[in-house]
Amino acid sequence: MTNEEQKHTRRPRYKGTHPKTYKEKYKELQPDKYTETVEKVIRKGSTPAGMHRSICVKEIITFLQIMPGQIGLDATLGFGGHTQELLKCLNSQGHLYATDVDPLELPRTQKRLESLGYGAEILTIKQMNFSDIDKIVAESGPLDFVLADLGVSSMQIDNPERGFSFKNDGPLDLRLNPEKGLSAAERLKTIHQDELEGMFIENADEPNAAPIAAAIIAQRKQGHDIITTKQLQEVIQNALKFIPGSNSKEAFKKTCQRCFQALRIDVNDEFEVLYDFLEKLPAVLAPGGRVAILSFHSGEDRLVKKSFKRFFREGIYHEIDGPIRPSAEECRANGRARSAKLRWAIKA
Repeated sequence: MTNEEQKHTRRPRYKGTHPKTYKEKYKELQPDKYTETVEKVIRKGSTPAGMHRSICVKEIITFLQIMPGQIGLDATLGFGGHTQELLKCLNSQGHLYATDVDPLELPRTQKRLESLGYGAEILTIKQMNFSDIDKIVAESGPLDFVLADLGVSSMQIDNPERGFSFKNDGPLDLRLNPEKGLSAAERLKTIHQDELEGMFIENADEPNAAPIAAAIIAQRKQGHDIITTKQLQEVIQNALKFIPGSNSKEAFKKTCQRCFQALRIDVNDEFEVLYDFLEKLPAVLAPGGRVAILSFHSGEDRLVKKSFKRFFREGIYHEIDGPIRPSAEECRANGRARSAKLRWAIKA
C-alpha cells in the first residue's frame, strides 16, 4: 500500500458550533454510535437527521387492541417505529405484514428491524403501494388490524437529495419512489397553467395559487426550467412580492409548504392511491377487524372521513371515531405531530 493510500483525510469541518446541512450531521445519522447526540436532539423537541419519530403511538396501540396470534398490516412502513410497537404486541405469535414504496429507505428499515430480532417468521416486508392491499390478503388471509400513517417520513423530508423540502437546495424530485414516474421538475416542464393552479388549490388549499402558477409558467416560457428546490422557492417568493412586508415572511413559508405538498401529492398520485386503499379495506378486514389511519392534511382527512362514514351508514363498519389529535405534550416534544389526525373504524 502506498503512503498516499495510507494517508488519513479529515472530515470537512462545518462552520460555527452546530452542523446545519444534512451530511454534516454525521453523528445524528449514526444513532448506534452517537446515542448521546441523538438523545440530546430529541430532548430539544427535534427529530435527528435520518430518523423518524412515530406519532400517536399510545392512541394507536390502545385502539387496535392487538392480541398475540393475530394477523395485521402496517401499510406504511417508513422508519419502522409503529411497526416495532405492533410487533411487540404480537409477542412473537401471529404475523405482521408491512409495505412501503420507497426503495431507498425500505432496506434500511428492514435491516434495523432484523437487528432487533424481527425476522421472516414474524414479519414480512414488501416494496409495494398500499393501494394493492388486496394482494397482501391473497397471501395473509383476512386481517385483524391495519395501520396506515399517511405522513411523509422525516428521513425523506430531511434528505435534500430527495427534494421534499425547500430548507436545503436539492433536485426538485418529491417522488416517494424515485425509480418510477415523473419527478416534480419534469412535471413542471409540461403542465398547463390552469392545471397547475387547480393542483395548488385542490391539493393544498393555496390561496395564492393563481399568481404562483402564472409565475412558474412565465419562468418556463423564458427558457428557465425549475429543476431544484431553491429555484422553485425563489419563483414563489417573487410571485408573493405584493404581500405587505410585516406579513410576508410567514406567508411565504406557509405558501412554500403548501406548494411543495401539492406537487408531492400530484407526482405520487396520493389521493388516488388513498381512495383505492379505502375502497378495498372492508374486503380485506376480518369480522371485527380494526383499522387506524393517521393523516396530516385536510385533503387526506376528508377522504378518510367520507369513506368511514359511508361504510358506517352501509353497516360495513359498526363503529367509527375521530379525529383524535396528538396530546399537547406530544406536540411540544415533536413539532411534526401538530397537524396529525387519527381516525379509526371497526368492521362489523
